[in-house]
Amino acid sequence: MSILSKSRMSGGAKQSLFAYLLIAPVVALLLGLVAYPFFYAIYISFTNAVVGNPGHWIGFGNFEYLSHNPAFLNSISNTIFLVIVSDGLKLAVGLGLALLVNQRFVGRGIVRSFLMLPWAMPAFVVFLTWRLLYQPIGGGINLVLTGTGIYPQIVDWLGQRSTAMPAVVVATVWRGFPFWFVSLLAALQSIPGELYEAARVDGANAWQRFWAVTFPGIRPVIIVTTLLSSIWTANSFENVWLLTQGGPSDATMVFPVLAYFGMQTQRLGEAAAVSVATLPILAILVIVATSLMHQDDE
Repeated sequence: MSILSKSRMSGGAKQSLFAYLLIAPVVALLLGLVAYPFFYAIYISFTNAVVGNPGHWIGFGNFEYLSHNPAFLNSISNTIFLVIVSDGLKLAVGLGLALLVNQRFVGRGIVRSFLMLPWAMPAFVVFLTWRLLYQPIGGGINLVLTGTGIYPQIVDWLGQRSTAMPAVVVATVWRGFPFWFVSLLAALQSIPGELYEAARVDGANAWQRFWAVTFPGIRPVIIVTTLLSSIWTANSFENVWLLTQGGPSDATMVFPVLAYFGMQTQRLGEAAAVSVATLPILAILVIVATSLMHQDDE
């Protein structure tokens, strides 16, 4: 019996070793492409590294400099505003369209495909198109407003502080709402129809059915979609850079654009510090979303 057990153990050990060898390339790839750049960025954020010079350790010097930098302070409020407002609008637009398209009507498949076009288009094409629409002279929006008499004056949408950030939000929402739409539509279609029938039998109206049946069914998807969309929006670069480049007067300055300016000036340590400064905010967001998902599981 002992000989058989030893042979079985040796066979199991060989299988375990073979399994580890199979996943070793993937682990090495993740360490090389994800872990190493991540921890290296954290390291250089505590140095005064520039292009061509690794610099030396300066501790929290970069972060102290950023705390007194008006552009960095503006980027904090602008990034939070962009994430909260744009994701709130994406949720409203995506959920409304998902509820609409979830109903049966002629041409529903064509409408679903049409609503996915903003997500299918390359980001630089989307935001360059919106930049043309926002042009004060010859821009499509001003032409419509002045031609119809809704607002006869020319508006420089991207050139003044009062309208620059709302303009970026509108373009960001237009680009990102299809992700919310398709996610919520899939969640709606997974809700059993028997629940709606039971709610109707109990005398629940449409609003009561939404809160009693629809919202609990799509709540986990809303949490996950909010988490992913918030991370993507906080790290988005094309929407601000192609429209305003952070202007006017830092009115639309966000973390990625500020980090890019640091890269342009070849101050790698400062640029990395801007990126690392976003980690606590994103970590809090992940923790909140994870706790909400655990509550749903319980």
